[in-house]
Amino acid sequence: MTTKLSGQARTDALATLDGWSAVPGRDAIGKSFKFADFNQAWGFMTRIALAADKADHHPEWSNVYNKVEIVLSTHDAGGVSDKDITLAKFIDSIA
Repeated sequence: MTTKLSGQARTDALATLDGWSAVPGRDAIGKSFKFADFNQAWGFMTRIALAADKADHHPEWSNVYNKVEIVLSTHDAGGVSDKDITLAKFIDSIA
């Protein structure tokens, strides 16, 4: 089972991310992305989907035209874990 990040480990891990913020009322992090058009947004989501499926760690997300909203939380850990930090870094690297 994956362990939820807490205390200084959580603070340190979140400090390595750019633009990700706590989701109100949840132990989760989120970020919004905007692209030139739907095609770019969908391509971005496709790349994430392939990596997330390989890691067996899937985001919560929504897409409206050129906007993608992503929320990350490790459900079996009950909150943010190293899996979320790793996926967030990957997402930022392809954005």
